[in-house]
Amino acid sequence: MANHRRNKMWEYLKAGRLGAPENFFLERMANYSPDVFRTKLLGQDVAVFCGPAGNKLLFTNENKYVGSWLPKYLYKLVIFAPGTSKEVIEKETLDIRSNPLPGFLKPEALKEYIHIMDAMAKDHLEEHWAPYKEVKVFLLAKTYSFSFGCNLLMSVKDSKDIARMYGPFKEMLSGLSSLPINFPGTPFNRAVKASRIISEEVMAVVKQRRREIVENRETAIRTDILGKLLEGPEDDGLVCKRIVAFLLGSYNSVSVAITFTISHIAQYPHVYERVFQEQMEIARSKAAGGALNWQDIQKMKYLWCVVCESMRLMPPSKGSFRQVITDFTYEGVTIPKGWKVYLQTFWTVHTTHRNPKYFPEPEKFDPSRFEGKGPAPYTFVPFGGGPRMCPGREYARIEILSFIHNVVTQFKFSKVDPNEKVIYRNTPFPENGMLIRLEPVDY
Repeated sequence: MANHRRNKMWEYLKAGRLGAPENFFLERMANYSPDVFRTKLLGQDVAVFCGPAGNKLLFTNENKYVGSWLPKYLYKLVIFAPGTSKEVIEKETLDIRSNPLPGFLKPEALKEYIHIMDAMAKDHLEEHWAPYKEVKVFLLAKTYSFSFGCNLLMSVKDSKDIARMYGPFKEMLSGLSSLPINFPGTPFNRAVKASRIISEEVMAVVKQRRREIVENRETAIRTDILGKLLEGPEDDGLVCKRIVAFLLGSYNSVSVAITFTISHIAQYPHVYERVFQEQMEIARSKAAGGALNWQDIQKMKYLWCVVCESMRLMPPSKGSFRQVITDFTYEGVTIPKGWKVYLQTFWTVHTTHRNPKYFPEPEKFDPSRFEGKGPAPYTFVPFGGGPRMCPGREYARIEILSFIHNVVTQFKFSKVDPNEKVIYRNTPFPENGMLIRLEPVDY
């Protein structure tokens, strides 16, 4: 296996900014091994596992071969008090990851939120889409995703309160794609300061709700996720961390999935027609003003195939690091303890998602790949796999489907620039925000 001592981060970032991150991986797979190769990123020796067998090995051996790990620079961007020791950060990070959010993220619990998701989508489209002939989908999808998370997670609905949090939230996220140079005035330094502001804002909401519960106020009775978290044994600090972690986890993934699903629907008329017919059938089956429900979501089979095919080509999650906790051998190569591995979609998109061995004509947009039994196990992993699959996957599925249902049933749309360039940083995004033209749908 290749032993690259030089940090390859610049090469990786350059490939992404040129719109071809696959070149970074395919070149190394061709030169060294199609199964596993070594590179150096963020100052760390990293083993990159390629293909479904590698995915399965890592996803199903959490805490056996690999364990939780964060790059050191992220310690300053997560929501821990200044001066918190590395040991405490690692323990609490592991607690958050090892104990997924409680049962209210399971499908049976999420059913009670569907009508709220539907209403929020309608309100957003009425305010931010309907008055205009053209809109930038990516920018509005991000705004919607953050507002949606604030509302559903902790009942923060006032636009001024959301705007006050959204500014530093975006600043914090920008630090994830900047060089970790913590000097005054650098993007990373601004992100560190912003992360503390977010922590303070969310903690204020948590403490206020705790006071309402203790004082048995009527306002404490709310059906949001914060209320359910506060029913558990965790202290306010860990509750705050869970809320912010969920905001971070859902923000990019949902907004990217929404953006590129709408992009692909607009690009392919036959896909649009089939999605439109499926969604209009659901809309016409409801009484005037009737909200979506669980049965409606289950009927959105073809739309979900379209979403999945969009995520295959444009994975919304970059993935996460793990640390090797014991020496192990894979495909004849020993991976030493202390090395890092990288899990999930952003890398595997180029070793499985676009591999013709698993997806014939991989560059072709074909939602039928996901009909019936769908792809082979561990070839399509936008939410991870095995026992450590993302606990928020059903939350994301319902949010995405309910939003796009409302877009499709209210507007006809087309892309202003069908050839808009896609940039890759933490996640893929359209260079100019994906401007689309809108026309109202006539029932």
